[in-house]
Formats: sequence, C-alpha cells, structure tokens
Amino acid sequence: MSDHRGLLTAHVKIGAKQTAKAIEHGEVDEVYIAQDADPRITSKIIGLCTKLSIQVTYVDTMKELGKACGIDVGAAVVAIVKQ
Repeated sequence: MSDHRGLLTAHVKIGAKQTAKAIEHGEVDEVYIAQDADPRITSKIIGLCTKLSIQVTYVDTMKELGKACGIDVGAAVVAIVKQ
C-alpha cells in the first residue's frame, strides 16, 4: 500500500458490511481491499465500486490493512468516508 498512513487519520468504515452500507448511501471516496481476503466477501464490494466508479486500492494482506487502520486484527475491506 502506497500511503497507508492516511488511513490512521481518515474517517473509515472497517469491514464488508459497514463498507457496503456506506457505498450504498453514497458516503465513500475510496475502498481498500486485501488481496488475501475471501472473494465471497470482497466480490460484492468490488461490484458496487465498479458500478459507482469508486476507486479501489488493493493491499497485499488483511493484516497489513488492519494495521494501517490502527486495529490489531486483519481487515478484508476498508472504506474512506467522505468528510
């Protein structure tokens, strides 16, 4: 991930359910997806992002994405919410 430091200070939604809701409500600027996450979890999010022209950035691992958000567990999907 090129600039993961921004996730610590950005307003984010962590997890597929919260991200999907935020996308459906038009609240998302960008989505980060861990490449090692289960495709059953990420495919719906990727589809929504494609449909709504939301930028998707891929991160190597769930652990790396979770750490970038300041949590001690992995994260499959993270959304940056519009301010």
